[in-house]
Amino acid sequence: MKMSDNKQALQVAALKNGTVIDHIPSDKLFTVVTLLELQNSDSNITIGNNFESKKLGKKGIIKVADRFFTDEEISRLSVVAPNVKLNIIRDYEVVEKKQVQMPQELRGIVKCANPKCITNNEPMTTLFHVIDKEHGVLKCHYCEKEQSKEGIKLL
Repeated sequence: MKMSDNKQALQVAALKNGTVIDHIPSDKLFTVVTLLELQNSDSNITIGNNFESKKLGKKGIIKVADRFFTDEEISRLSVVAPNVKLNIIRDYEVVEKKQVQMPQELRGIVKCANPKCITNNEPMTTLFHVIDKEHGVLKCHYCEKEQSKEGIKLL
């Protein structure tokens, strides 16, 4: 059968066990790779970008063999790609689907934009309260400076 005959041909190989991170905005794909430290992984990883998406126009997708992410890792994702979906694969079957959602607090993930904040001047972990999940507005626990997701710098 020719590829042109099979319109449903897989664009990426199937995964036996692991996690598929889907619906990543194309411009955030490599930020997600860095956040999850996938460049340091020994797992088989497939990265695809600029696939057609009804919701996003273009999207990225990452398949990571034999790896399942912690809630903290997923929280890190929510900062840069709040609408990604995780598909947990076991024995070639999707056994669980998770919609990534921003938690109420982000600890040690985001840098405070206030140069006078204690977190920028002392060796301590940052802590932000999410005050508006829909618009991605965070408030520093220590200096109370608010930041929107467009201006966020990750640690």
